Amino acid sequence: MNIHVGLNVTSLSESIKFYTKLFAAEPVKVKENYAKYLIPALSLNFTLNVRPTVEGNQINHFGIQVDRPEDINNHKDRMNDQESLTREEMNTVCCYARQDKFWVTDPDGNEWEFFYTWEDTEQESIKSNNCCN
Repeated sequence: MNIHVGLNVTSLSESIKFYTKLFAAEPVKVKENYAKYLIPALSLNFTLNVRPTVEGNQINHFGIQVDRPEDINNHKDRMNDQESLTREEMNTVCCYARQDKFWVTDPDGNEWEFFYTWEDTEQESIKSNNCCN
């Protein structure tokens, strides 16, 4: 079973560049207004669909949970050469868990977090704002 996410984007070339880096994989199909990634490690069928505009935020954020704490730095190093890296949150309590994470933003403003969960907590957040967006 695979999860399918179809994402509207305004620039296919910029989005392909971003998502090829994010997933560390090339798309399996590219057309004039469409690209498809199949990411077996994530059980993900992910498509990019070109639209003239992308308005509003219908999605809170996307996330990739990694298996080992050292994976956070490995992925951060891989993504760090892009302007998309927005913030790092190490040893933070968020969404009822103590986590290490960092965030990147795609060309249309969609946020992705890479995170490792150390443990569950009874507290939602250590911040006054809503960390889980």
